[in-house]
Amino acid sequence: MQLFYTPDIDASHPQYFLSEEESKHAIRVLRLEVGNEVQLIDGRGGLYTAQIHDAHPKRTILKITSVSTEFEKRNHYLHIAVAPTKNIERLEWFLEKATEIGIDEVSLIITQRSERKEAKVERLNKIVTAAIKQSLKAYHPVLNEPVTLNQLLDKPFDGQKFIAHCEPGEKLNLKDELVLNGRYLILIGPEGDFAPAEIEKALGNGFKPISLGTSRLRTETAALEACFEVNFLNRI
Repeated sequence: MQLFYTPDIDASHPQYFLSEEESKHAIRVLRLEVGNEVQLIDGRGGLYTAQIHDAHPKRTILKITSVSTEFEKRNHYLHIAVAPTKNIERLEWFLEKATEIGIDEVSLIITQRSERKEAKVERLNKIVTAAIKQSLKAYHPVLNEPVTLNQLLDKPFDGQKFIAHCEPGEKLNLKDELVLNGRYLILIGPEGDFAPAEIEKALGNGFKPISLGTSRLRTETAALEACFEVNFLNRI
């Protein structure tokens, strides 16, 4: 069954009009017809089943037949703050795979050693949207505009806070520290790692240092490894 992302849908209305872009895709590309069933996700936990009532290529009308709220709601909240990679395709890869595995929020952080100082969030959000459709997720992860690491550290966060870095020193094992069904914020640095002063400030702001294994990982790999570990440990 074909799936469409419809963030403006209202569960109280029995009909929904697909946007012109989605209507064209549904009718011209997918060749859907009157009577065909489709699924809709609103990005807020709603999963809808609908039937095509009018197969118009610019304004397809759907009749909502069923609604499921809080569809596969996660038992934890994961926020990963990662430095954008020099090669933007690596960041895109992380966002796609992390969305498929399960993530709630991503912040793009600019650090002292960041080689990339900006990122087009609108384009990156399209990758996230495609990934939730592919993996049938009713919740759309939040992707925040780039901020400096200091700006992020100054924001309050109600949950466990971790920083992964490669500097010498004692580090904790994430699986031993994680409180299940909780809220987590994990910092992942740029290709050149966090600067010592940045690590010190993060530790002073309540972040715990963690290791993601003995291998030296790329930024996007480290971020995905953290995402996988959190999801695996919280698996019911």
